[in-house]
Amino acid sequence: MTGNGLAEAIGRHGLVPRGGFVFDKGEAAPLALSGRPARSVVLIGNAGASYWPHFRRWREGRPADLENPLDTWCREVIGGIAQDFGARAVSPSDRPFLPFQQWAMRAEGLKSSPLGILMHPEYGLWHAYRGALLFDIEIAVESVHEPIHLCDACVGKPCLKACPVDAYTPAGFAHGDCLSHVCGPEGKPCRTAGCLDRNACPYGVAYRYPAEVQAFHMKAFAKL
Repeated sequence: MTGNGLAEAIGRHGLVPRGGFVFDKGEAAPLALSGRPARSVVLIGNAGASYWPHFRRWREGRPADLENPLDTWCREVIGGIAQDFGARAVSPSDRPFLPFQQWAMRAEGLKSSPLGILMHPEYGLWHAYRGALLFDIEIAVESVHEPIHLCDACVGKPCLKACPVDAYTPAGFAHGDCLSHVCGPEGKPCRTAGCLDRNACPYGVAYRYPAEVQAFHMKAFAKL
């Protein structure tokens, strides 16, 4: 999409293009750099933890008590790319919230897993969307072919059986139960190596985040 230059610029930070699309005519699209409704969007994210060394080097030169460092790094990196390519950068944490999950499903044809994370046919659950570029022009994007939804082929659903407090069920996510367990004396395995349910998923294991990365995200989730 949009030529190799954009993909290379994104890849220099350990990130990857995560698909894109052209907004339909008359669709309520967010504003692009010009102040007019955007014509197209390119999502940017990570597949596995290839971004981690880049983020960690950046983090070494910043205050130890910096709030939301990963979000700050992503905004800085994606904002710089947007400036170079004449786009407006937006983030999943922007207010009012933009429909990033709907954009992702539309861009890559993905469906949700029982944990709420979109299941990718290659990356499994080990990926994320870190931002997006909004363009004033229609960009060339590859046609989306609906991938096999791996959760449909998973009979045992181990992702719903590993959590000691059954935080994930067909009824939804028990946030309070999860948080109490993670912060409590029995939650050390979750704090140091990540969500047990997520790690139980048999797909995309080659992209599984290292324990250090999972511990970082769990700390942010639990505000430890």
